[in-house]
Amino acid sequence: MRAVVVDGFGGPEVLVAREVSEPEVGPGRVLVEVGASNVMYLDTLVRSGWGGEYFPVSPPYVPGAGVVGRVAALGEDVDPGWTDALVVTDTGHTDASEGRTTLPVDGYAERAAVPESALVRVPEGVDPKAALALLHDGPTALALERAAAFGPGSTVLVAAATGGAGSLAVQLARAAGARVLAAARGEAKLALARELGAHEAVDYSRPGWEKRVLELTGGTGVDVVLDGAGSALGEAAFGAVADGGRFIGYGTAGGRFSEVDTEEAGRRGVEVLGLFDLQAQDPDDKRSALRHMLELTRRGEITPHVGLALPLEQASRAHAALEGRTVLGKVLLVS
Repeated sequence: MRAVVVDGFGGPEVLVAREVSEPEVGPGRVLVEVGASNVMYLDTLVRSGWGGEYFPVSPPYVPGAGVVGRVAALGEDVDPGWTDALVVTDTGHTDASEGRTTLPVDGYAERAAVPESALVRVPEGVDPKAALALLHDGPTALALERAAAFGPGSTVLVAAATGGAGSLAVQLARAAGARVLAAARGEAKLALARELGAHEAVDYSRPGWEKRVLELTGGTGVDVVLDGAGSALGEAAFGAVADGGRFIGYGTAGGRFSEVDTEEAGRRGVEVLGLFDLQAQDPDDKRSALRHMLELTRRGEITPHVGLALPLEQASRAHAALEGRTVLGKVLLVS
């Protein structure tokens, strides 16, 4: 079968499509004929050699941690009801003790062998690509909503508001009755943020953008910052959170997580949470969250936004687009 392989850490050019061995379907596992593979910014970081302490991946490996497709074969002891089911599923190894994917691998391929326990059915009426867009970002966005506890009367700033999780968080916050401020780069992304439901949109590529956020809140700051940007952008966003508010850092679009001054946070009474605080849940909880987000999508209450779908062989172009910040919404590879 065809798959994309990383033979050594480096830039997008190290992603090469070639023939590899078929995955083995052992007891309790199924073979999924992949329709599309999820592409995350995390994939670009791991490919570059970043994050070995969090994601201990060594080349050669097939990147990607999730797919959507049809169940093509069943291993021993698998419920026959899964035959030909349309499913969305993780492919990487999940550490049950940590509740997170520790090896984001085996997704960029024409077929994937996964545990039966990892499967989630795609509801009738939900586009498979939309379902895949929710696989990882859906549970993250729902965890952000629960941690932020926003509602009527609260003000939320979503940094990287047109990313996979950020675009969903904007919609969830708006539906909860919060006033939503979106931060993104460039007019096209700002327009999308407004389309998704943001009341105001601020270009965070402009110097002093966080001061504009303060102006929009009458100088008090926002109740909650959802930081999907990381790096200096996220650190600037911390300056826009109100005393007694919450700062939740979940993304690394800027290349690293934000480094918040914990002493200042303590003085101001700001609660600071990170990605792994949000992901301290077991895999069953994550699948339950995914089912909830799929149901919201089926009912038309949220709309996952897929901005770029490319053939499997163009994985390097997909990574370059993510790194170049040119994508509006999710990036997928189509088999």
